[in-house]
Amino acid sequence: MAFSPSDTVAFVGLGVMGYPMAKNLRKGLPPSKLLLICDVNTSALSHFQREAEATGPVEIIPNGFEAAQRASTIITMLPDSSAVKTVYLDPTTGILAGAIAASQSASSPEPKLVMECGTIETDTILSVGQTLTETSASKLSDSLVFVDAPVSGGPMGAQDGTLTFMVGCNNSSVFDTVKSYLQHMGNPNGIFLCGDIGAGTAFKIINNYLSAITSLAASEALNIGVKAGLDPKLLTDVINASGGQCWVTSKSNPVPGVQENVPSSRGYEGGFRIELCAKVLGMGKKLAEMVGARTVLDGPTLEAFKEAMGDQRYKGKDARVVYKWLNESERK
Repeated sequence: MAFSPSDTVAFVGLGVMGYPMAKNLRKGLPPSKLLLICDVNTSALSHFQREAEATGPVEIIPNGFEAAQRASTIITMLPDSSAVKTVYLDPTTGILAGAIAASQSASSPEPKLVMECGTIETDTILSVGQTLTETSASKLSDSLVFVDAPVSGGPMGAQDGTLTFMVGCNNSSVFDTVKSYLQHMGNPNGIFLCGDIGAGTAFKIINNYLSAITSLAASEALNIGVKAGLDPKLLTDVINASGGQCWVTSKSNPVPGVQENVPSSRGYEGGFRIELCAKVLGMGKKLAEMVGARTVLDGPTLEAFKEAMGDQRYKGKDARVVYKWLNESERK
């Protein structure tokens, strides 16, 4: 069966977050729509195709160029700035090159919506967004619309389809269309239009900046309680009914056994890795420097993460492993 670009959606990047997001997208799309998938991990592609075949048609493609040739909507979930620049701007395999090539074989350029959902440095999103927007205006009759739509909720939110999306786009009239796709992967009430291109990324980085710092702060507070011989579950209940309540204490408590089905209760596996947490905190520090905002807590928190990551016992674990690092460390 042949599918038109308007009946085709492409998803590029089937990593820890992208894989379950794409699965939920395929479940949400009608069977009349084709999902194209692309990733450097070929085993992930074949495994996805086997898992998702019952929910609708899925085809594997080699790169962003083909995605832009065949689909009118492209969603990417990429790990870093280098990958974003390659997938979008490579002159041979990139999305932009594919959109230009597709326009040359048509009487007029077909509208295309492209969304990047990873947590990427603000300057990269702004630069790539500017290139796509300017090229769309000069060569594609403004038919290509770029959106940054980073997510919050981690791997568990990606699997459960409860992610929050922070959307930045220069043309707010496309937001309803954007939301119609993102709602398959997240909470429909948690999809926010934050401003122009780059605003979604800034919202996400600021959120992660706060989350990283509260991960350490909550871990310190709970560790004080445990060292004092207090019941950590009762202490958590009191905190969550008082002014100290935060997402870490209420949704992903760092003390093993306090909450079920959270990383701390399964050896700090399966959550937001401490390396990634440190990375996005560094992005927040960089953003603060860009806009001239004074900060105090980023430096000490980054130093704490650096020390914990340097120990093989905590390396690669969920960021809330800083509680275990504190608990097993001597006071300096």
